[in-house]
Amino acid sequence: MTTTISEVMIDEIIETALREDIGDGDHSTLSCVPQDGIGTARLIVKDNGIIAGVELAQMIFKKFDPSLEVEVFIKDGEEVKYGDIAYIVKGPSRSILTTERLVLNFMQRMSGIASQTNEIVKLIEGTEVKLLDTRKTTPGIRYMEKWAVRIGGGHNHRFALYDMIMLKDNHVDYAGGIKPAIENANAYLKSTSKDLRIEIEVRNEEELAEVLEVGNVDRIMLDNFSPERIVNSLKTIPSNYEVEASGGITLDTIRSYAETGVHFISVGALTHSFQSLDMSLKAVYE
Repeated sequence: MTTTISEVMIDEIIETALREDIGDGDHSTLSCVPQDGIGTARLIVKDNGIIAGVELAQMIFKKFDPSLEVEVFIKDGEEVKYGDIAYIVKGPSRSILTTERLVLNFMQRMSGIASQTNEIVKLIEGTEVKLLDTRKTTPGIRYMEKWAVRIGGGHNHRFALYDMIMLKDNHVDYAGGIKPAIENANAYLKSTSKDLRIEIEVRNEEELAEVLEVGNVDRIMLDNFSPERIVNSLKTIPSNYEVEASGGITLDTIRSYAETGVHFISVGALTHSFQSLDMSLKAVYE
């Protein structure tokens, strides 16, 4: 079976996180827990929201100790409330203790992102717009955070710098303007034989007019436009362009942006300003 890039990335993140946390040994556990001890622990949810990271937790347990067994009661993407038991893990007590904090760290953050994403998705229900994340993620664990966005019902923008050309304001300024930025980007794709989509950010109607005159882009981002300005701008943009709204969009205003007719709304707060869900992994005394 072919291993995907995402599987390799997840495996590397888990390995790095385990190495960071364990070092030369979990001495708290090694010093007092019997080597042959077998235990059971429950993942207890202590918040309301959308759970995420259950599948990842299973990967972490199995990566560290294949003998650990996980019985799942609540799957990724399902609603949870205070007191719910998401799963039970059984096996060597030492292994459960050593992986406990890593599993919780990922699950709490991922569930927080999924919950916030789901809350915003519900605010724009009934419209055709797609809610996107951004690259405003925690270095080293971007895949997990973007995974959580998908679990919450959102969509991923480009993953990183290598899978899309995105000409933002600084690119335009350093390139010398809209026209040279677009022309240079297209020349680069031709010379490198790369098949990448091009998105360009515009700050005002004048820049938008320049983009439409030059063409040769796939998506236009209207940055810090009000809903009224977006509606007027859409009247001038041909249907072959995708249009994204970004900047200054809040929970109170996102519905009005979604109703403008844009294809996408990107919200950096999905992955940089979320509240982690509280949960704990508690031993079961038998």
